[in-house]
Amino acid sequence: MATATKHCWGLKASMKYPSHLIKLIETLKKLPGVGSKSAERFAFHLLEWEPGQLEEMGSIIASTPHKLCSCKTCGCLEDAGMCIFCTPKRTLHGTLCIISSPKDAFAIDATGEFQGCFHVLGSLLSPMSGKGADKIDVHKLIQRIEIHRITEIVIALDSTLEGDATALYLKSALANTNATISRLAFGLPMGSALEYVDGGTLAKAFSGRSPY
Repeated sequence: MATATKHCWGLKASMKYPSHLIKLIETLKKLPGVGSKSAERFAFHLLEWEPGQLEEMGSIIASTPHKLCSCKTCGCLEDAGMCIFCTPKRTLHGTLCIISSPKDAFAIDATGEFQGCFHVLGSLLSPMSGKGADKIDVHKLIQRIEIHRITEIVIALDSTLEGDATALYLKSALANTNATISRLAFGLPMGSALEYVDGGTLAKAFSGRSPY
């Protein structure tokens, strides 16, 4: 079996792996949070699988672009051509939650606190990365607000530089709608002690304080 040095793939040159194993390790490293050691461990673990299991896994991964698509209305993930977040029951609530990723919809829905519709931006403002206001389709967002007669818009974006900049932009862009605009509260986590809370989180807690 042909071999290749690990050095060619950014690995230690003192050890040699088969070329295909190196390719497998490098592919696994593309996953978030997976470094060289974890990728090697995963690769060797996969070698213990039955051929049928590997083929099934490969088939599932290969069919992902065809099985999972973004809803053309809200941007969330469709299941078998149907979006569970675009049902008539949800539109009747008159609330719209703006998120940056389809993953956020499932997390928010799991809390049971929000029953309205979602709108996935797909991108946050980041001038340093070349992501300007043109990446956000505000016209489509305003159309949805008018069509569904939205009375409350909830901006549920990360409390980061990009998230804050996008939230401010949306607040301005949607100012002429008849809907009230709110943003998720940021502050102290449940069960936390003040001495262990970082300054940024504590500042958010003070600025977002509410009547008691």
